[in-house]
Amino acid sequence: MGPAALFIVLAAAAPLLLAAQSLEYNSTAKPSTTWINNNNLSADTFSHQDVRSILTIVQPRAHSGVVPTMTAGFYCAPSSPDCEEFLFAVSFGDYLENLYNSQIVWSANMARPVRENATLEFTKDGNLVLRDADGTHVWSSNSSGRSVHGMKITETCNLVLFDHKNATVWQSFAHPTDTMVPGQSLVEGMRLVTASTSATNMYITVVPDGLAAYVESTPPQLYFVQELVSRIGNDPTSVTLINGSLYGMSGPNIASPRGQSTQCMRLDSDGHLRLYELSNYSGWKVVYDIMETMNVCDYPTVCGEYGICTGGQCTCPLENNSSSSYFKPVDERKTNLGCTPLTEVSCQDIRHHRLLTIPGISYFDYSHIGNATTVDACKQACLKNCSCMAVSFGAGQCVWLTKVFSIRSIQSETIGSESSFYLKVQLNPSNENKRKLMLGATLGAVTALILLVIVVALYLQRMRKYEDKDEEFDFDQFPGLPTRFSFEMLRECTQGFIKKLGEGGFGSVFEGKLGEERVAVKRLEGAKQGKKEFVAEVETIGSIEHINLVKLIGFCAEKSERLLVYEYVSRGSLDRWIYYRHTNVPLDWFTRCMIIMDIAKGLCYLHEDCRRKIAHLDIKPQNILLDDNFNAKVADFGLCKLINRDESKVVTMMRGTPGYLAPEWLTSRITEKVDVYSFGVVIMEIISGRKNIDNSQPEVSVQLINILREKARNNQLIDLIDKHSDDMVLHQEEVLQMMKLAIWCLQYDSIQRPSMSIVIKVLEGTTHIETFDADSIMFVQDNPSAYSAPSQASILSGPR
Repeated sequence: MGPAALFIVLAAAAPLLLAAQSLEYNSTAKPSTTWINNNNLSADTFSHQDVRSILTIVQPRAHSGVVPTMTAGFYCAPSSPDCEEFLFAVSFGDYLENLYNSQIVWSANMARPVRENATLEFTKDGNLVLRDADGTHVWSSNSSGRSVHGMKITETCNLVLFDHKNATVWQSFAHPTDTMVPGQSLVEGMRLVTASTSATNMYITVVPDGLAAYVESTPPQLYFVQELVSRIGNDPTSVTLINGSLYGMSGPNIASPRGQSTQCMRLDSDGHLRLYELSNYSGWKVVYDIMETMNVCDYPTVCGEYGICTGGQCTCPLENNSSSSYFKPVDERKTNLGCTPLTEVSCQDIRHHRLLTIPGISYFDYSHIGNATTVDACKQACLKNCSCMAVSFGAGQCVWLTKVFSIRSIQSETIGSESSFYLKVQLNPSNENKRKLMLGATLGAVTALILLVIVVALYLQRMRKYEDKDEEFDFDQFPGLPTRFSFEMLRECTQGFIKKLGEGGFGSVFEGKLGEERVAVKRLEGAKQGKKEFVAEVETIGSIEHINLVKLIGFCAEKSERLLVYEYVSRGSLDRWIYYRHTNVPLDWFTRCMIIMDIAKGLCYLHEDCRRKIAHLDIKPQNILLDDNFNAKVADFGLCKLINRDESKVVTMMRGTPGYLAPEWLTSRITEKVDVYSFGVVIMEIISGRKNIDNSQPEVSVQLINILREKARNNQLIDLIDKHSDDMVLHQEEVLQMMKLAIWCLQYDSIQRPSMSIVIKVLEGTTHIETFDADSIMFVQDNPSAYSAPSQASILSGPR
């Protein structure tokens, strides 16, 4: 919904609405009913080109001349001016003389509009299901098997599913979007969320001591709080819209003097909580702003990200006593859209981070206090942590910000002597430094050329000596090695490396044949190890045998060539069986459980049963292979990071695949728990039947882990089950338990994640799952692993 009311013209006559009592028009529905979003729905008198009604109830004309009308149906999405996308929604409006002023007060699919010919099905077992025109599941009430007898729209604009005793089973009031209507309550745990199409959302929620407003970030940032002064009966802390007032709130009486019921309260996209009233003369109009005591510059998005607000005017930050600029407006003509850094802050170049001193400003949220007690310690702590984007220090407190929204300019005399604000930026060499570099390069050109010739000559001489030593190296020093093959033999068995099974960041895999046995030959590229070091590592990996690990048969080390020979696994990698249903039948639940258990056993062996712990560091469906009986085997565990048993952590270069990297890669201090995080991602891909990062999806649905976080927060995990498999739906309780295990594995804090041996016990049913709040899962957009990774991710989907 936009900030303005939605006006809809209906081609119907008004005289029927003048009766003395409430009029109902298709106000109830029974199960086993399906509505199709097309012009056939427009046959009833309360439909129009912008709304196709399903349920409608009309109250008697109010003394103000308004005819209160509540409607549930398909509405043109506010973001679709040509009415190509629709919402299933409930509206509150006025029907008079063919003019229907309607305000959407609840929507099932604001973030996922549907198209023409989408369907709403009220199933036989009492579930309300919304599907797009192609049959894709969009939303459901999750009310199956709860003795639902019917559905109705009430005079309070509440969409209700009720049982045979007329008791409420499900209601839209329990799942608010951005609007409240008279009689509706907001209790602890519920949120009003802005229906913004931008990446930044704000929400209102009830906390134990009052009403609080936040802007979404990690963690959320508080910008408004109002104390509660009373409660309704013995109900939990709540606020209720009654006659224009938020009952339970302190503040002025904002009740309408006429006692109008045609009102609603909405959290608008600018973060204001406003009361609207409907008039038959001027439509919906604002009569009160709950946050009217706030300064215009106190709102988080008034000047966008990084924008400085001065009396409602927006500018970009400048360093104290400097004309240097590190930011530019997003749009020169629309300064309220905020600012963007000239150079993005990069976690890969943390040594070039610095903090700008920004004078004369304050920030709306000072609730996230760090441990530093001096300004220097505060600044250094921020510079060492890439997630810190700004700090403020005053009164002995260091306040961290992981995301910077609008900043407020204040008068210098109101700033405390010790108050300061520092904004992180990424440095680039100045033009002067560039000129110096060019001059130095010119003056040293001859010297550099001579040095280059000398270095190349020395390098070639050293390589010759190195290769001579390698050729003299005695492999008998390593008893128990896998079979050693010559390079020529592996070239012949692969017919010249012509049948490629796949490729990745560390080499390509080819199909080969040794006698009657099919094998997979991996030819490593860019190997920097000497022969002795390579063979020593092969000795360790070759000694590992486990039914759920791909077996290393042999190796080759000649001159610069490094090859590994693995057993051939017939059904290829797991991604073929969970992503691409046009070539394979969806896996049943038993098979998916078996695959998850096999992966866990393989990882547990690497982590806990080997002489040296082995961290795989690249767990993903492409590195899980399936044999003829769908037994899973972990592949590409060779030449990964070996960890001594007395080491708790190991420092290593970042490696792996975007979307599967644990948050601790940010500090490059990792343990085998990074594999547990990746395992949690793979569980969710197996359950949902989709990729973790799918750019073909709408923007809000690209990141699977973000969707999991939101669904867990709203108790809607069932929406993530792969609906293409009927067997998965039948076992939904078991699937939900598996999702809770995945959430445990995806904890931001690696210490909170279970070991793989604990995971196996959970899967065997001998121990319980430790449950966590959804907010303990990190937003993927704030996790550098979503963007920073090796230049080439593995793509190994064929049999091998």
